[in-house]
Amino acid sequence: MDVKLSLILAGIFVSLLSISAISEAQTMKNEGLNTKQKKIITIAAFTANADKQKLKTALNEGLNGGLTINEIKEILIQMYAYAGFPRSLNGINTFMTVMEERHAKGIKDKMGKEASPVPTNMNKDEYGAKVRARLAGQEAIPPPSGYQLFVPVMDTFLKEHLFADIFARDVLDYQSRELATISALANMAGTAGQLRFHLGAAMNTGLTEAQMKDFISVLKSKVGKKEADGAYEILNETLSNRKAEQSATPSVSTPAAIKKTDSRDSQTIKITRSSSQPSVKGSAEYFTGPVRVDSLFKANDPLCVSGAYVTFEPAARTAWHTHPFGQILIVTAGTGWIQQWGGPIEEIRQGDVVCIPPGLKHWHGATATTGMTHIALQELLEDKAADWMEKVSDEQYRR
Repeated sequence: MDVKLSLILAGIFVSLLSISAISEAQTMKNEGLNTKQKKIITIAAFTANADKQKLKTALNEGLNGGLTINEIKEILIQMYAYAGFPRSLNGINTFMTVMEERHAKGIKDKMGKEASPVPTNMNKDEYGAKVRARLAGQEAIPPPSGYQLFVPVMDTFLKEHLFADIFARDVLDYQSRELATISALANMAGTAGQLRFHLGAAMNTGLTEAQMKDFISVLKSKVGKKEADGAYEILNETLSNRKAEQSATPSVSTPAAIKKTDSRDSQTIKITRSSSQPSVKGSAEYFTGPVRVDSLFKANDPLCVSGAYVTFEPAARTAWHTHPFGQILIVTAGTGWIQQWGGPIEEIRQGDVVCIPPGLKHWHGATATTGMTHIALQELLEDKAADWMEKVSDEQYRR
């Protein structure tokens, strides 16, 4: 592995340990929110405050601004967890009216992708606990406290339903979900504590200070000055606390092995020499065609991430599968194809970096005439990196 590729691998490896690695919509530090993100804010706000007339306007603007029908449905589904079933259902009924009116006018809106099925054997309690911890910026799941001990069933509902059943649905990325959440909370009374947590969570998904201030601007111009001022006060407090924490402690993105430099630590640098581990043939149960897997490193506590070189001969490919915490592919040679369920086949080439969200059903492999090698990085859930499904048929592959 050359120096340049080693640096890329190291950077991607570290980013995989943070929530930003499973976000689909990373933006430049000084850029504001994009059009779709701004539309999510207004849809969530008017669903939460039950202003049906303004919600109709926001829904139309959302569709005109590039949101798909299924993305808007997903926003309204998430709203029941924060604004309650009545307002969520009111929002859904309002959206049905909007769709009927647009259909009558001959407007054809894009349906968009459906949510990939959640693996039936997923440990929702652990998955949800990990998602919540990472939204909070915590590398490890903290012990239960407060309401979690007082009403344990509420903690179970939050972990298994909200942060597993809902957050595992891949129609929206985590940034979009957090934008919808903070917008809803900013438009309800008595939710300052929850808003404070989710403003931090939004930034832990990769949203920048500039984007959070853009969020306030959208609230002020589209929703109301009172709501914007209240959210801005809590945001300023959150930003001040984060800056104080960052100046007092090492960066959360620094690997534990680098932080621990005390000679009393038992940790030592470990070098795995190139070609020191045997190649294995890709299992016929999970792959079609000749595939070779060369392990780079195994998952070891506290970093539950594994990496491998995977080489596909022409026309070889994986079966359909998902990853509980997503996957990163770095194409190191050749040309390949990748496809998510319901989407088009896309070409990937040497030097491309592919970020696959958690729970997204997909396949990848070589083109029909060219081999392809990529580095695969993925985090394990209960010692499992993937949930394998049916093979990619020749008809699906040739398409």
